[in-house]
Amino acid sequence: MKRIIIILVVIASVTIAGCSGENVKEVFETAQLEELQKNYDHAKELYNKIIEKYPESAYAAKAREKLDGFKHAGY
Repeated sequence: MKRIIIILVVIASVTIAGCSGENVKEVFETAQLEELQKNYDHAKELYNKIIEKYPESAYAAKAREKLDGFKHAGY
C-alpha cells in the first residue's frame, strides 16, 4: 500500500510540474503572434512578463527591443 501511495505522489508531482506553465520561448512566440495580429496591448503585456520572469534570458533582451520598438512607433 505504501508503495502505491509513493507511486501516485510521484505521478502527481510530474504531472503538476509538466503543467506548471509556459516556458519563455512559448510566451515570446505568443507575444509575436499577438503583435502580428495588431493586438499590441497584449503583446506588450507578454513582453513585460518575459522581462519580469526571465530577466537574464536572451528572450528578455529581445522583449526589451520589441518594447522599445513599440515606443518609437507610438503604440
